[in-house]
Amino acid sequence: MLVRELNGAMHALLERDPRVVVLGEDIADPYGGAFKVTRGLTTAYPDRVLTTPVSEGALVGVAAGLAMAGYRPIVEIMFGDFVSLAFDQVVNHVTKYGPMYAGKVTCPVIIRTPSGGHRGYGPTHSQSLEKHFLGVPNLIVVAASLSHDPARILGELLGRDEPALYVEHKLLYPESLALPRDGRVGAALGHEEASAGHLPTVAISYVPRSECRATVLAYGYTALLAQRAIEQLAVEEEVFAELLVPAQIAPMDWAPVEASVSVTGSLVTAEEGMAGWSWGVEAAAEIGRRRFSHLRRPVQVVASGPGIIPSSRELERQVLVGVDRIAAAVREAAA
Repeated sequence: MLVRELNGAMHALLERDPRVVVLGEDIADPYGGAFKVTRGLTTAYPDRVLTTPVSEGALVGVAAGLAMAGYRPIVEIMFGDFVSLAFDQVVNHVTKYGPMYAGKVTCPVIIRTPSGGHRGYGPTHSQSLEKHFLGVPNLIVVAASLSHDPARILGELLGRDEPALYVEHKLLYPESLALPRDGRVGAALGHEEASAGHLPTVAISYVPRSECRATVLAYGYTALLAQRAIEQLAVEEEVFAELLVPAQIAPMDWAPVEASVSVTGSLVTAEEGMAGWSWGVEAAAEIGRRRFSHLRRPVQVVASGPGIIPSSRELERQVLVGVDRIAAAVREAAA
């Protein structure tokens, strides 16, 4: 399960590197965090895994100081909605210290947070707010998925001198990884692509790329929904699409997307964040500029509806992106 993989990755990082410290609210045993990612860490490393007061701004501020002093802090924000309380620290401090001091200091803080809905948690515990951090200079934004090994991703982030926001959708925690091995992901074809300096993008399809009529670009839990959608279309309607799942969603590696769209001729983006001024809109602009002559039709952007996320499970389902909405967009794009 992803939660166990994340927990194991954190254990390994703490064991391997004495500079690693973990900070967060209610992460101490026996509770071990709201989603149990940090369970066992305070028992094993009581001096470097610390429960903090309930103040996200202070938490990230302390982590920034530790990072500049040579530590490698990993911060857990209990719910992704609360990362808004640390927005000032991230945008005006953590990401600016390096350039402000001409590279004489670095601030490699990793901020982890569970995000997303589909659990009936209501308006303030169900959001996907990562789009508000896209485009912030010197900030890497990464999304956990079942197609990427969290130990590898966290290890690579730890080896950099840049701050990072690592979002983990709640519904992925109980799911098992499906990593590309020997050219396959489950029953699908799968392989990794990456440009220098970027984390990998995994390409998944049920037929070779040359037979696909659409490219689907999605991350996190929405990528799992998108994979279900392209499998359903392949089996039931013989409509074939290639799914691209990036680990790093900002700064974005556009090369794998360009390569796929150059063959398929269309692009659908899918994300759980609210529609408007979004990651998908940025992808549409970039690919429209880079591969305009290859596109048969405008890029389709699939996102959740505007407004707050309801507590009612049925109303929540109507607002958030689901398999049917992605499948409808892919069907149209492949026509």
